[in-house]
Amino acid sequence: MSGELEVIHLQGEVPEALSGQRLDAALARMFPSYSRSRIQQWMEAGWVRVDGETPRRRDTALGGARVVIEARVEAASEDRAEDIPLEVIYEDDSLLVINKPPGLVTHPAAGNREGTLVNALLHHAPDLAALPRAGIVHRLDKETSGLLVVARTLEAHTDLVRQLQARTVGREYLALVQGVIVAGGTVDAPIGRHPVDRKRMAVVAGGKEAITHYRVEARLPHHTLLRVRLETGRTHQIRVHMAHVHHPIVGDPVYGGRLKVPAGLSEADQAVLRGFRRQALHAARLELVHPVTGEEMGWEAPMPEDFAALLEALA
Repeated sequence: MSGELEVIHLQGEVPEALSGQRLDAALARMFPSYSRSRIQQWMEAGWVRVDGETPRRRDTALGGARVVIEARVEAASEDRAEDIPLEVIYEDDSLLVINKPPGLVTHPAAGNREGTLVNALLHHAPDLAALPRAGIVHRLDKETSGLLVVARTLEAHTDLVRQLQARTVGREYLALVQGVIVAGGTVDAPIGRHPVDRKRMAVVAGGKEAITHYRVEARLPHHTLLRVRLETGRTHQIRVHMAHVHHPIVGDPVYGGRLKVPAGLSEADQAVLRGFRRQALHAARLELVHPVTGEEMGWEAPMPEDFAALLEALA
């Protein structure tokens, strides 16, 4: 999936209000549908002309200068389209909202190029090949289920990334954790690579800011169902933070520790618990502002059957 797909034509005059700013920053202000980094890429490629000349991105913007951009958008994905079933919650010309099942990898990686959400999306909407990561702007771990938004245009992609950076995208999860939690709270602890096991994340000094809010959704005899809201979006954030406060997510193979079987649990319910071999984490609600209409939108997805069965067994 490579080759030229589209030429983007943009033109305009630099407003006097932007005069004196660094040029790449001024152009990103002039054409807000495109990120500053994308403008920089276009400048490096020679697709930006200012008063007929090819500028450098660190040049200074001059009020009244004539800007012409003819940028070529090529297929960003070389992954193969595959006919993998998708549960599409919402779809229009700008967005897709998917309810991802547990067990589905989001992005292809070395040794795992097929059978991913990206492969499924490219089959569902081939035009996504023109976008970075087939339009996916945030991810869910392989064994985490639930809602995930996908951009269908470059403009929507840029806008959604900006919303995520501004922390205005609402993401709520249902998490079943070990132990009984009396009240909600907040975990504010930086996350980075584990100092020894580089495949894991951990709360570490000097890590990236990470903030997780939680409230009690339901109390079980030995567990608690939490509704968790992310303020930041670090890798494995909820899993790391809940383990950090000594309430790891049930079934988490990386951060959950040794399986704890409550006393008095029936053999049938023990079998359900032992058979649940993934983290009990579900992206249940997603809220954002539509990148084109400006409408505030929200979606919910019910927990998958295995999660619901686990909850029933432990109750």
